[in-house]
Amino acid sequence: MRRYCPTCNHHWAWQLNDGRYKCRGCGYRYTFHSVWNACRLSQRIKLKLLDYFSLGVPAYRLRFKGIASYRTIEKFFKSIRACLAYHEQCQEPFTGEIECDESSFGGKRKGKRGWGAYGKIIVLGIFQRNGKVRVFPVQGRGAKQLIPRIQASTKPGSLYYTDDWHAYASLSIRGNHIVVSKDKGKPQGRDHLNGIEGFWSYAKHWLYQYRGVAKKFFHLYLGEISFRFNHRDQDLFPLILELVKSLSLNEIDQI
Repeated sequence: MRRYCPTCNHHWAWQLNDGRYKCRGCGYRYTFHSVWNACRLSQRIKLKLLDYFSLGVPAYRLRFKGIASYRTIEKFFKSIRACLAYHEQCQEPFTGEIECDESSFGGKRKGKRGWGAYGKIIVLGIFQRNGKVRVFPVQGRGAKQLIPRIQASTKPGSLYYTDDWHAYASLSIRGNHIVVSKDKGKPQGRDHLNGIEGFWSYAKHWLYQYRGVAKKFFHLYLGEISFRFNHRDQDLFPLILELVKSLSLNEIDQI
């Protein structure tokens, strides 16, 4: 388990007799409180709740199980989602064949439909073919909102697949750019965006069971879904357990 120094971010430290840690890099002494240990529930209850979370059981479905109060379960699940969201931002830039696309999330409402609908959250998705996905809530669909995210998450010289939205036009300068043409929603030719579009379907399927997500916490759910998708062929329980034990409260406060 790695503990990072809050001063120099070095991950090697000695444990002192008083329970604190001394950084081997700068000598700073600090106390480490992991997300797992900060929760006052018993070890048995935390493991049971983590098992339910790994299986994708929402908190409201556990309110009659007698494990803990609904608010306690919600708070514990929120801490786990914060850890997953933090982890999903800590990846190396993608390279190779990359699909970029946007989608909107939010329930059906009266009024204007499409991208101008009220209350919708726009999400940018960057999918590395045969690999992983990264997703970001963005304020709009313009080049100023999309291109900086793509530049930070991909390496120059990559092969980009996008639709014909004008905001992606400058990607031809950064690497090779293939525009996927569509007719009535179907791609024309051999080029496609099936990877990222498959993730949109996966994400909206997962969000449906929560019966609505508060806008201020949407990014945490997005991080959870991204983590589940990127580790879809693995047992999530040990992965999440290791993560919540290795991250401190100070680190997830950033999320």
